[in-house]
Amino acid sequence: MATHTLSVLVENSPGVLARIAALFSRRGYNIESLAVGPTEDSNISRMTIVITVEGHALQQVIAQTNKLINVLSITELDPIASVQRELLLVKVNTSPETRSQVLETAQLFRAKVVDVAQDAVTIEATGNSEKIHALLRVLEPYGIKELVQSGLVAMERGLKPGTSSL
Repeated sequence: MATHTLSVLVENSPGVLARIAALFSRRGYNIESLAVGPTEDSNISRMTIVITVEGHALQQVIAQTNKLINVLSITELDPIASVQRELLLVKVNTSPETRSQVLETAQLFRAKVVDVAQDAVTIEATGNSEKIHALLRVLEPYGIKELVQSGLVAMERGLKPGTSSL
């Protein structure tokens, strides 16, 4: 099965997220990642949904989602023709002996150290899924105390149709 990223523009109103999630659930589709937030228009929200389905099932879920009353548009994003990012906050065990190694690792991945405690360092990283997973693999031997990871956020590259550059 293949993983697909869907960008869904919806009306910014109560219950929209629940209706879309219920549609996926009723059809037996597992949502791998879900991120929702406002757009440049306060009346519209963008949902970025990552699902793993086959071709025909993908077309079905797109068509069914598009039929929901609060859905304005739905687009499958090509990984090459879109910018895709995740956010990670990870708290890593450190001792006086390992602290510098953890800090160097954060620097190597262009991550930020956002909190330092006596026995731990909290790191913030953004990037594509591969970068986030690679960072976690490198930090794992030090001991991950806690982590939180956002869902994928994505948008098409280039100009929005109907706009011009300045």
